[in-house]
Amino acid sequence: MKAWYRFNRFFRENFDNRVLILLFPALFWLVLFFLVPIASILIYSFAERGTYGGVDWTLTPGNYRRLLDPLYLGILWRSIVTAAVSTVVCLILGYPFAYYVARYQYRWRTVLLLLVVVPFWTNFLIRTYAWIVILRAEGVLNKLLVALFPDITPPELLYTPVAVHIGLIYGYLPFMILPLYASLEQIDGALIDAAKDLGAKPWRAFLNVTLPLSLPGVVAGSVLVFIPTVGAFITPDLLGGGKVNYIGNVIARQFKTARDWPFGSALSFLLMGVVLVGTVVYFRSMRGERSSGQ
Repeated sequence: MKAWYRFNRFFRENFDNRVLILLFPALFWLVLFFLVPIASILIYSFAERGTYGGVDWTLTPGNYRRLLDPLYLGILWRSIVTAAVSTVVCLILGYPFAYYVARYQYRWRTVLLLLVVVPFWTNFLIRTYAWIVILRAEGVLNKLLVALFPDITPPELLYTPVAVHIGLIYGYLPFMILPLYASLEQIDGALIDAAKDLGAKPWRAFLNVTLPLSLPGVVAGSVLVFIPTVGAFITPDLLGGGKVNYIGNVIARQFKTARDWPFGSALSFLLMGVVLVGTVVYFRSMRGERSSGQ
């Protein structure tokens, strides 16, 4: 009761009725479509699978004990590594492009940014199927390699982890470019010119001025890429061919094929917890580096 009284007092002192009216649509949406589904999954995670695939409401922590199985821990680790590699590659590819666009003539920036956004005009599933056409044994890529190098044997790329990485990097590269551009575009060019006037070489000016000032874009882009890729299941399922298991595919199978909703819910909470902890640690480390640099 004391905690509720303090919360109620704090709420009344800091928010008036006008603010509550303005916040109500967002709060209603947040509660209905975010908190309620998460609470439902949490409740399901403590239930048991029924004999014929239903849900037995006998509450038990057994689903979370199953998560300690090395099989599922290995799948989770594979998903984390895949997401981390995809994020790093997106950063390596996206940073130069975003830097180039931010320093290009202003009238052409919109065109270049439009080219980044254009893929979103097509459904993600269709774009993934397009990569199947490109990467298959008789696909566009292998035909091009044979035409350029007749003596080589084209590699088998489809239904391999390499194909999964290609699909993830292609699908989420714009999520890295756009925050980087927003961060780089706000950097005052006079600061870079001042560093060069003081004798800094271009690469030194980049490391000491441009890169530290663009770290907010790096952090935002990395989070926007890592979070969806670690739980992706469409791209690994289509381009990986089900030969390599990822945590997103395992969760999807628990709900759709195995009809084990309680264990699928526990896996979802495990993934959610890993992503949350990783994101918090990443933000704190970046904040610590920024404060130490200052």
